[in-house]
Amino acid sequence: MSFISQKLISEPAFSLFKKVLPPLSATEREAMEAGSVWWDGELFSGNPNFNTLHQYPTPTLTEEEQSFIDNELETLLAMLDDHKMVKEDRDLPEAVWAYLRKERFFSLIISKEYGGRHFSALANSTIVAKIASRSMNAAITVMVPNSLGPGELLSHYGTQEQKDYWLPRLADGTDTPCFALTGPEAGSDAGGIPDTGKVCYGMHEGKEVLGIRLSWNKRYITLAPIATVMGLAFKLEDPDQLLGDKKNIGITCALVPSDHEGVIIGERHDPMHLAFMNGTIRGNDVFIPMDWLIGGANYAGRGWRMLVECLSAGRGISLPALGTAVGHLTARTTGAYAYVRKQFGMSIGKFEGVAEAMGRIGGMTYLLEANRTLTTTSLDMGETPGIVTAIAKYHMTEISRTILNDSMDIHAGRAIQCGPMNYLASAYMFMPVSITVEGANILTRNLMIFGQGATRCHPYVLQEMEAAANPNHAEGAKAFDNLLFKHIGHATKNSIGGLFAALTGSAFTSSPISGETARHYKSLKRLSKALAVSADFAMLTLGGELKRKELISARLGDGLAYLYMASAVLKKFHDEGQPAADLDYVHYAAEHCFYHAAKSLNEAYRNFPSGFAGKTLKALLFPLGNHFKQPDDSLSLRIAEKLMVPSEDRDRLTHLCYIGDHDDDNVGIMERAFVAMYDIRDLEKKLFKGVKAGKVAKKGILADRLQQALKADVLTQAEVDKIVAADALRYRAIQVDHFSHDMKETLTNQPDTPNLTHVA
Repeated sequence: MSFISQKLISEPAFSLFKKVLPPLSATEREAMEAGSVWWDGELFSGNPNFNTLHQYPTPTLTEEEQSFIDNELETLLAMLDDHKMVKEDRDLPEAVWAYLRKERFFSLIISKEYGGRHFSALANSTIVAKIASRSMNAAITVMVPNSLGPGELLSHYGTQEQKDYWLPRLADGTDTPCFALTGPEAGSDAGGIPDTGKVCYGMHEGKEVLGIRLSWNKRYITLAPIATVMGLAFKLEDPDQLLGDKKNIGITCALVPSDHEGVIIGERHDPMHLAFMNGTIRGNDVFIPMDWLIGGANYAGRGWRMLVECLSAGRGISLPALGTAVGHLTARTTGAYAYVRKQFGMSIGKFEGVAEAMGRIGGMTYLLEANRTLTTTSLDMGETPGIVTAIAKYHMTEISRTILNDSMDIHAGRAIQCGPMNYLASAYMFMPVSITVEGANILTRNLMIFGQGATRCHPYVLQEMEAAANPNHAEGAKAFDNLLFKHIGHATKNSIGGLFAALTGSAFTSSPISGETARHYKSLKRLSKALAVSADFAMLTLGGELKRKELISARLGDGLAYLYMASAVLKKFHDEGQPAADLDYVHYAAEHCFYHAAKSLNEAYRNFPSGFAGKTLKALLFPLGNHFKQPDDSLSLRIAEKLMVPSEDRDRLTHLCYIGDHDDDNVGIMERAFVAMYDIRDLEKKLFKGVKAGKVAKKGILADRLQQALKADVLTQAEVDKIVAADALRYRAIQVDHFSHDMKETLTNQPDTPNLTHVA
């Protein structure tokens, strides 16, 4: 029987598979081999093990990390004036630079052995996020040395001599690093780097040594204008085969001091008129010795693998942290502003249109925080999950863009006038930067998440591809035969399970817990099966064409991404003891994810080149149609209400938002006004009763109406004083920055026209 099945099934399938198989380039193979498979593999299995998810470590800061956040970080935050940096200095103040170096903010990832802090990915992310809630410019400045750059590359791949020399200098701030990867013609396609180096002999420090003659032109390099040492990625050639028998060695990374002869550095870009250092690095026919290669000559040509592994960590920490900071900032400030800003006699947050956007801000902030902590958990476990970190980078920056726009809409004129009072402008200007860097979002979504994830995370496909690529046909066929029937069984089980779950509304699908979130676990398992079957169909029917069908790949990738993000929400809720106060956020975030996952899969089916395949998938996995819905209005309204109540619940949701205690702190001004106005809510009700009773005018100057209330015994003098004090805070908080005609003098906090507020 085995012989018959092999002849009738395995061998024809093997031949077909070799024809339709999406070919892997050398760089793609290195990328897949470099990353690890984590929870994304469980989602691709069609039967995720939720016990595995729950048993991942709960994200926790060490005492040392928490102390740093409570002390050194708080000191830094109090020093930052983002408006002054952007509008006046176009740089961080020298005192801030000195403090960052002194307190080793640039060496969060460097080992203590070399003088670094060696903090966890969670701590690194938390520090960057909290700085970003105060100043995007400072956050970018801190995040870059702790992401892809010389510090990380040296720690993983440097020779002992390189580590001993450079890491202590990077740790104590003696040297400032940057990493030069991107150029005018090579951005997200790092494999297309045009910068080249040739192995040759040359003079260095008065001696002829083996080295490399380099030419490069790099752009958009953060910290380049002030860097004293740069990491440089280039293609290395060895025409005279001085290193071995290969002439084209491949992408290589070197460490080059900025003052080295021939290096042109110091010029700046102007990224969205922000103040962080970003600029160019050029060099033409520059000779460097061979021992400047990171890892030495033994690592020549291994740069792509190095970059993929380090980019994975950077994508999972830095930009997701900035996206999360936007969530915490907008949730905190928009809720406060929507309460203190009044139209037609009531808080604008009471209007359902505003409340809808506020509900989205609150629900998405919970989603962002859940993804931040789950993704850093993977990195702190020693994993390098390239697909997971690509999901985090793309979706978290896109979500933050959406809710920042919501916050801008609600703040309206208060948000579009730049000045010391504006806490949203810097984040808004930064948003296009986050979308662009560390892999442009369009390419990350269309080419990477599913393009690599389907092959890397599938339980059988990568092994089948390796069998098909085996030059020994007999060995490859035997290995393929062993895998094929396992794959068929896997696909059949998921197809039957997916159909049954769809027909029964997942009623008989198991959940690891009972209670209100049980339905979310069931939905997650059902859609995981749908994703697994969809991936098999896509690879079977499209084969090598799948890489070119970017829109299909992107939608299937979205399906995977939303399931990962829903997993993060359930993990966070479980880790934190399932607090009832968070259920609205959990339901909103989970329902949002399931709706978009199902929608993405159905859009992929509708656009399959083979109409038969698309219709078959829809009939099999959504036979009764797509019944996953967006969060309903009542849920949005409840979340909006939560954001307008000072509470531990609100504090927990927005704990990364910095609130300064200085009188001119912009977030602090809004927060103090919010709390004061909330505290007089009962007094406002008493005043309203006075209006209904005809004792107080419905409209007019507040001071006059309060005097009417006082004379009519509607309010006491103490109550009037409390309302006056609260309204003064409110009036200041809703001000829009304004300046002298020449824009040289800030007038916002100077005496203004009398308060003509009408309180009903």
